Amino acid sequence: MSTIDRADLNHEKWEPNVPIPVAPMFEAPPKPIGVLRFFAWKQFWPGGAMYIAFAWVCWWYATPELASMETFEPGWLGFLWLRNAALVTVSAGTLHWWLYVRRGQGTTTKFNERWPRKSKRFTFGHQTWDNVFWTIASGVTISTGFDAIGWWMFADERTPYRDFTNNWPYLIGLTVFVFFWSNGHFYANHRLLHMGKLYDWAHSVHHRNPNPGPWSGISMHPIEHLLYMSPPVLLWFIPGHPVVHLSLLFFSLLSPILTHSGFERIWLGNIDEDRASFLSGDYYHQLHHRYFECNYGNTLVPFDKVFGTYHDGTPGAHAAMRERQRAAGRS
Repeated sequence: MSTIDRADLNHEKWEPNVPIPVAPMFEAPPKPIGVLRFFAWKQFWPGGAMYIAFAWVCWWYATPELASMETFEPGWLGFLWLRNAALVTVSAGTLHWWLYVRRGQGTTTKFNERWPRKSKRFTFGHQTWDNVFWTIASGVTISTGFDAIGWWMFADERTPYRDFTNNWPYLIGLTVFVFFWSNGHFYANHRLLHMGKLYDWAHSVHHRNPNPGPWSGISMHPIEHLLYMSPPVLLWFIPGHPVVHLSLLFFSLLSPILTHSGFERIWLGNIDEDRASFLSGDYYHQLHHRYFECNYGNTLVPFDKVFGTYHDGTPGAHAAMRERQRAAGRS
């Protein structure tokens, strides 16, 4: 099991407005309008729309012809790996440079005032190099494996292809479902990874980062990557479109880079000027990195609220978590 530097946990600095809201999915009576409103403004816009846009661009300009992927060949497999590695490197590298090298906004809206540093608990002795290694060597490679299988199944007609011209209601509905599927899938595999030896063998690599940064998002052990990167298997069983496949891939591969940025909000310019900014870090998940035994999922499909592991950032929620830990003998 990797060693956690508890000193990092004593430097939490920025706390956004609480309580953290979640979608009213499991409330009685049902609130479908509330769920859709939450989805539209908390999940789809702007982050979700951005990843879907990436999916369209990559389908049009950065994916080999389907006919060439009927058999596994080094050429197109290598192209997919390089494409995915480039997307991750540009996304994480740009955020890391702006926030952690140039320190373009200092510690404004930074959850933890500490910066990435050296420690024996990290591979190569430094958080950044550790995170880059596990992200590229394991994360990009395993995600590309799921990517390649998905393309091969389309090319070999094992996954029925549906075009938007004739099947747009189904495909739009499927694209919306991707958000809910990805959220539910994350909760399920994340709870599994916190059980017994799986945490020691695999998930502890990700939890070396109680103070995460952009490169921490998919810095994981290969066992965890096999679970975490598997949402594209959905299209192994139902008809779909390549953009839906890429959306499933990018939600797992790219979205954690932004949500693990370590900052609640990122400014697009001089922070002393009132310029545009956008939400980045996910405080809900930041609390999981801080306390470990809460917020295993996300806010769209709030299984944490159902199973009693929801921490909304308030003192009351924190007291309830501590009481659960005492009752389980883990205080």
